[in-house]
Amino acid sequence: MEARNRTLHKEFTLLGLTDNPVLKVPLFTLFSVVYISTVLGNIGIITLIKMAPRLHTPMYFFLSHLSFVDLCYSSDIAPKMLVDLLCKRKRISIPGCMLQFFIFCTCATTEILLLAVMAYDRYVAVCQPLHYAIIMTKTCCFWLMTGVYTTGCVHSMIETGCTFRLSFCQWEINHFYCDIPPLLKMSCTDTFINEVVLFICAGFFAVVSLPVILFSYVMIISTILQMHSSEGRRQVFSTCMSHFTSVALFFGTLLYTYLRPPSCYSLEQDKAVNLFYSTVIPMLNPLIYSLRNKDVKEALRTIIVRKVTTI
Repeated sequence: MEARNRTLHKEFTLLGLTDNPVLKVPLFTLFSVVYISTVLGNIGIITLIKMAPRLHTPMYFFLSHLSFVDLCYSSDIAPKMLVDLLCKRKRISIPGCMLQFFIFCTCATTEILLLAVMAYDRYVAVCQPLHYAIIMTKTCCFWLMTGVYTTGCVHSMIETGCTFRLSFCQWEINHFYCDIPPLLKMSCTDTFINEVVLFICAGFFAVVSLPVILFSYVMIISTILQMHSSEGRRQVFSTCMSHFTSVALFFGTLLYTYLRPPSCYSLEQDKAVNLFYSTVIPMLNPLIYSLRNKDVKEALRTIIVRKVTTI
């Protein structure tokens, strides 16, 4: 009978952010604004970098890919979450859940590695400026991004395969999207292997990325402190702090969610943390990188003036 019940289920029920009817419309309004801002901001950054010749550098090449990943990240989760806030049937098919999980995992891994690549790029630019053009060539940038996307997809395939090999005895996901911790809690299969794979993969990417990021920023700060020009120090520090702010926000929330022991998981608490890095951070990144970046503001001003004068 148990096996028969499993085969009858072709979809999961997402419990969503809240069951409180008073909160649903305000939350829908708030996160609609957040999602629209995310889409406009990230598409704006990608378009601006493509249109402005002065932004055709490795730094902005990587930034355009960060915006693309953030756009995919948010679009994978936010639309379904918004629909579920207003619908009574918060259903998602098993293939739909797998696809959402795969895209989410790919984007998360890709962003982890991309932030490390961006930190290395800033390290070379600030600490080895004479060799920057030789090291960060178009070919080098292309292969770095190829490696980042490939690793993200491979890791996502491993996690997706491990998670959806499980048998589920429950069909209500206590979350607003398909994520690993709530899916593991629903399984009636032993999840020890999944927990080990999750911990090893999360630890591996943290060990690979964090040392690169920390080394890069320690060397950058050391170089900044040795600069004689106060204006040069201010400009470099402003640009690098934008990067570091984005890194701290993303890694802080991600590591908190996935590197804790399973006994410490609190799905209600994780909803708030996941909401922050899956919807809020993708909205903040364009603001972080543009408001504190002189080149972006100058490029935007130039394009606006050019458009106005041609009208």
